[in-house]
Amino acid sequence: MAERPSTPTPQVAVSQTPLTPEQVRTIEINRLKAKALRDQREAEGRKQDPPPFKRTPSNLAAGQKRPYSATTSNVPATLRDGRNTEPAKPGGFRPLDDIQPARNFTKFVEYDFSKMTDTKGGFLTVEDDPHNKALHAKNGDEKPAHMTMKEWERHQLLRSLREQKAGPFEPGLSVLKKEENTVCRECGSLEIDWKWEDIFGCAICNSCKEKLPEKYSLLTKTEAKEDYLLTDPELKDEELLPHLERPNPHKSTWNNMMLYLRYQVEEYAFEKKWGSAEKLDEEFAKREGEKKRRKEDKFKSKLEELKKKTRVEAYRRNRRGDGGGEFGDEVGRGGKHTHVWGRPVDNEEGVGVKTCVECGMEVEELDF
Repeated sequence: MAERPSTPTPQVAVSQTPLTPEQVRTIEINRLKAKALRDQREAEGRKQDPPPFKRTPSNLAAGQKRPYSATTSNVPATLRDGRNTEPAKPGGFRPLDDIQPARNFTKFVEYDFSKMTDTKGGFLTVEDDPHNKALHAKNGDEKPAHMTMKEWERHQLLRSLREQKAGPFEPGLSVLKKEENTVCRECGSLEIDWKWEDIFGCAICNSCKEKLPEKYSLLTKTEAKEDYLLTDPELKDEELLPHLERPNPHKSTWNNMMLYLRYQVEEYAFEKKWGSAEKLDEEFAKREGEKKRRKEDKFKSKLEELKKKTRVEAYRRNRRGDGGGEFGDEVGRGGKHTHVWGRPVDNEEGVGVKTCVECGMEVEELDF
């Protein structure tokens, strides 16, 4: 049988040798020296940093409470005491700079927002350059600093009413002074559109605008250029052709639309620029013919270039000794090649080009 493990026999502690009288004397001397050095260091520390509270000797019996004056009589000036509300200067309390944050929160208290200056992120403002018109908001859309939001909304409402001549800004109508009133040029009504009268110089009422769209409808700048063959300098001249600006309905970031009154555009185009409607039609047909002729000339030049490339390719085949043949013959096989055309694709000039799937030949499509 295997022997079971047994617990080892505990060793008997060896007794220490007793200290001699000389060793006891040396240990006592070293203890007294260390105690004297510790008392000296504590005395020097008390001289440098006095205690926050100076205890006054009292002859109070055991268990008796000290009076309030004994606890608050000797409060040091460096103590952060919220009860100290004595003003540092006449007319004001102790400045906030005297109150320092706690040691654990010094890295979080970095800014005093009451002393900070708003630099606008380094961007130029109207105050920096008041004569720069690009810095000013368009039509005064920026709220002034001295206005409250309620005053600013009222200012915007009054401005819109003033521009539309509505509400308190609508011109007065008097039956007694008919010669001073502006009436509609079609029906003689006094209820005219004052905005059209200011912009276009046309006194017309809303009902007549709806009844006569062939005269008083609005044209865009593109329609005026394409239908009446007017130029950009003529359309930008407000004295020649006044226009009304409105936001672009397709995209808000695009330029505003320039709208023109139809009868004013027709009067200028027919009477001053082209002479009559017939001459305008002749000029339009002439320009369309020139456009078509330029397109045909471009097509013919490309066709001649393609023929030259074909002749050069046929000459190279003959030099290589491929047996000659006619145009379209399959090279090296002796049979007739039939082109398999793919779908036409528009090139950079907008002309449709078909490509043979097998030989890669390209042919332009003709539109007649």
